[in-house]
Amino acid sequence: MPTSAADLLSAAYNDADRTIDLRRRLHRHPEVGLHLPRTQELVLEALADLPVDVTTGKSTTSVVGVLRGARPGPTYLLRADMDALQVHEDTGLPFASEVPGAMHACGHDTHVAMLLGAARLLAERRDDLTGQVVFMLQPGEEGLHGARYMLEEGLLEVVPEAPVSGAFAMHTISNMVSGSVNVRPGPMMAAADQWRMTVRGRGGHASMPHSAADPVPVAAEIVLALQSMVTRRVDVFDPAVVTVAHIEAGSRDNVIPDSVFLEGTIRTLSPERRRDVVDAVQRVATHVAAAHEMTLEWEHIAGYPVTVNDAGVAAQVLETAAELLGERATALMPAPVMGAEDFSYVLQRVPGAMAFLGACPPGLEPGSAPANHSNLVVFDEEPLPAGVALYAQMALRALA
Repeated sequence: MPTSAADLLSAAYNDADRTIDLRRRLHRHPEVGLHLPRTQELVLEALADLPVDVTTGKSTTSVVGVLRGARPGPTYLLRADMDALQVHEDTGLPFASEVPGAMHACGHDTHVAMLLGAARLLAERRDDLTGQVVFMLQPGEEGLHGARYMLEEGLLEVVPEAPVSGAFAMHTISNMVSGSVNVRPGPMMAAADQWRMTVRGRGGHASMPHSAADPVPVAAEIVLALQSMVTRRVDVFDPAVVTVAHIEAGSRDNVIPDSVFLEGTIRTLSPERRRDVVDAVQRVATHVAAAHEMTLEWEHIAGYPVTVNDAGVAAQVLETAAELLGERATALMPAPVMGAEDFSYVLQRVPGAMAFLGACPPGLEPGSAPANHSNLVVFDEEPLPAGVALYAQMALRALA
C-alpha cells in the first residue's frame, strides 16, 4: 500500500535528529562559490548507504544522485543548493560558522539537509516509485550560475532513456511564518542583472569647478534620473527595480575627480521588461552625461532569468503541502519577490516550481526577523522535517 501523507510526515519527524545534525555540520563549515569540497564530501557520505547512483561534476563540485523506482517511468528532479555567502556570522549560535567571513546566511545548509532526508525516505519507498528521482545538489547559486554548469554537463539527461520531465525546489525564508509553505504560479522570483558605469569628466581644483568638468553632480543627476525613469516609464503591473548600490569617486576634499564609478542591479519579472529596462538605464545615463559634455562607459552583466513556476505544479505544491501539514500551513503568494534564483535555468527547460518554506525563529515576528543574507539571520529548525516530507511527497506524487 502506498505511503500516506501522515506516515511520510511521521517518518520525516522520526528522522529529524539526523536531518538537523547534518544541517548543523554544514552550517559550521560553510564554503563559498563553485568548488565546495568539504560540503561535497558530507553529501557523498550521506548518500553512500542509499541505493542511489552518484556522479560528481567536472567543472564544479556538484553532486547528482539517481534513485530508480521499482518500475520504469518518467524522471523527476529535486534540487538543493549548497553554497554559502561571504558574510561574517554574528548570530552567536552554538553551531555558528567556524570559517571567518563565510556563513550559510541564505539557508542553503537547510536545503541540503532536507533533500538528503527526502532521499532516505524515498529510498525506503522505492516500491512506490514508477520512474526515477534525480537529486540535484549544486554549488554556486549565489550569483555564479551553478545550475547552468550542471545543465551543460547533462543534468536533465542523466537518465538517458527518460530525461527529466518535472522539477521541484524549496527555499527556507527566515521572515515567513515558520512551517508555512508559500508558492505562486507564474513569476516567483525576478531576473537579476548587474550594471556598471563610469562617468568621465575632467578633474581640477575644488575651488574652481568652472575650469573642470565635475562628474560628481552629473553622477548624482543620473541616480535621480534612473529613479524617475522607473516610476514614470515602467508599467506598475510589470514592475522593475533599479538600485544604485555603489558609488565611488575622488580622493580628498579639495580635488574634483575626473571620473565617478557607479554600479547596481536591475530586477524584472518578464523578458520584455528586462530588455527594456537594461536599454533604458544605459540610454538615460548616456544622455544625462552627454548633456553635461561628459562621456559614459557602460557594462551590463546578465544575471539569472525570471524564475517562472508552472501553474499546474504550483497547484500540486499547495495540494501536497495541505495533505501533509493542513491547509492553514499553505499560502498562495499574491506577488513575486524581487530576489533571483538560478533554479530559473531548470524551470526554463522543464515544468516545475520553487516554493518557500517559512522558518521564522521562535519568539520573533516574521516582519521583524533578520532576513536571508543578514549576518544575524537564524532559521527555525522545527519545520525542516516538514520540508523533507514535502520534497519526498512531490516526487511520490509525480511518480505514483
